[in-house]
Amino acid sequence: MVKTKIAVLVSGGGTNLQALLDAQREGVLTDGEIVLVISSNDSAYALTRAAQAGVPAVVCSRKALGSQAAFEAAISQALSDHGVELLVLAGFMSILSADFTSRWPRRILNVHPSLIPAFCGKGFYGLKVHQAALDYGVKVTGATVHFVNEVPDGGEILLQKAVEIQPGDTPETLQRRVMEQAEWKLLPQATQMISEEIRREKDQ
Repeated sequence: MVKTKIAVLVSGGGTNLQALLDAQREGVLTDGEIVLVISSNDSAYALTRAAQAGVPAVVCSRKALGSQAAFEAAISQALSDHGVELLVLAGFMSILSADFTSRWPRRILNVHPSLIPAFCGKGFYGLKVHQAALDYGVKVTGATVHFVNEVPDGGEILLQKAVEIQPGDTPETLQRRVMEQAEWKLLPQATQMISEEIRREKDQ
């Protein structure tokens, strides 16, 4: 079986990358293979995780490259060099332009730490999402895996999972629970779903 070639785009600690690597090792992600990690940050711990797993990694820093166009050109070159067919954004803190996303229709996945359409869109990332949920007083939050288009958190939803908010939660405790109960489960599931879809298309 020729597996779907996956690139995981990261910016920080890489916990969602680790969930994908674990899913690949444990046989949850069977139709896809992570062939490349791209980091927007040269000091991201995710790069260490990639190295430990023997996955090639490159750094594409918008700041170092000087412009959005140069940044996306560097990413595109790395994707082309590795024959990538599916992109997974796993804590990737850079917005991709409409020009870039339009070249990858239904081929870019992202995980967002809320139940979209709640607490999403421009400015909602990281702990800010969980702080907003706590400030609003919702009793249930969760995570969403969706396709990426030109609208931040605006693409078609693939999977969602609810997570209850507990009395005394802080943004940090809530972030951890959402990752453990939802993000680390949903992202491998969705990646497998679309990897299988791509593989079947190639087999036809």
